[in-house]
Amino acid sequence: MLHIINKSPFMNSALEDCMGYLGSEDIVLLIEDGVYAAAAGTVKSGLIEKLLEQNEVYALQADIKARGLEQLIKKVKITDYEGFVDLIEQHTPQSWL
Repeated sequence: MLHIINKSPFMNSALEDCMGYLGSEDIVLLIEDGVYAAAAGTVKSGLIEKLLEQNEVYALQADIKARGLEQLIKKVKITDYEGFVDLIEQHTPQSWL
């Protein structure tokens, strides 16, 4: 399953809620304000670092750029819109609000 997070972890609990339902094969995709979760050195960085122990985490490149994020957590994979579409085609999507 592809879990899509579009809310900032600083303003919403969607990422933490999602973590309770992840299977070992599931993938997390951060889009829109959800990409703030991929920023290195924040009070929420530990959430993504914990996820990366068992799951792949992607962040949408255009949203990273739009928000001026420069330092990302290592192992977070960056994807473009084409990669975003590929992930949705390959996995059943679940959006977290």
